[in-house]
Amino acid sequence: MKTTSGFNRRQICVALAALGAAHASVRAQTGYPTRPITLVVGWPAGGPADNVARPIAAQMSVLLGQQLIVDNRPGAGGNIGSEFVARARPDGYTLMLATVASHGWNSALYPKLGYRPMEDFAPVGMISTSPGTLLVPVASAFHTMHDLVQFARANPGKLNYGSAGVGSSQHMAAAAFRKLTGVDMTHIPFKGTAPAMVELIAGRVDTIITTGATPFIRSGKLRALAVAARQRLPALPDVPTFEEAGVAGFYTDSWYGLVAPANTPRPALNTLNAALIKTIESREIQKQFADQGALAARPLSIDEYWLFVRKQMPEAAELVRNSGATME
Repeated sequence: MKTTSGFNRRQICVALAALGAAHASVRAQTGYPTRPITLVVGWPAGGPADNVARPIAAQMSVLLGQQLIVDNRPGAGGNIGSEFVARARPDGYTLMLATVASHGWNSALYPKLGYRPMEDFAPVGMISTSPGTLLVPVASAFHTMHDLVQFARANPGKLNYGSAGVGSSQHMAAAAFRKLTGVDMTHIPFKGTAPAMVELIAGRVDTIITTGATPFIRSGKLRALAVAARQRLPALPDVPTFEEAGVAGFYTDSWYGLVAPANTPRPALNTLNAALIKTIESREIQKQFADQGALAARPLSIDEYWLFVRKQMPEAAELVRNSGATME
């Protein structure tokens, strides 16, 4: 029997046993954790963020000897989950899946946040990066990005694009795409990526730029016109980059990491970072990410990860301002 990730039960059991053997070294001498850990995801189940969080949580659970329980708290571009974690007890038992939205776009999109991206969180580590893919339904008349752009320019407002909600990665990518190409398309925000993809597959949404779409493309449910990367993705070798398709300078690089509430004890953060690094170095996780069109991050220390977050925040805010995206 095959699992959804493409591995059979025996392969997974062997992999988890190997992870379990490293359990004691990851926990080191701290004695932490002694009970389950909650991993808050500020986006709905079944979307790209959730699909990153769950395999990470499963493997870290084995390494830590305690379960990481994924708790989806969607809404307001991830802000609901972020505010919850910012106010949680800093004891190492509440974590959050951080994104370029929670620690970048939202500070420029929203006039007032209920949390401070840097001051209210403590770093754990980097998980993965993923470029967006421009998708259309398989029955669409658009077979190249040139087709879509030319039609959109000749028919302002006639095409629409979907997203997981205002401030989501899909919204921001499409806003930047509209500004760069000069097309006028109508934004249709959904409550998460999953319902947006359902409507796209059904043909009621014209296009979307999103991550984690490789399974839909391979199964023939959607057509990919371009990837917002500097090079073609190994998982989609026949799909051109935006540059190759005629839109120069368009790149999206959504990232995922782990954070905890500010003032979480450093020994707990160190233990979590060690478990995360072992997890993203595993071949199973790297294959799962590659199959989704993502890349496992280069292992970063706690301080290296926080330096990355701090550096990219003004760049993300500038993207919001340049795109013209606003709360709707």
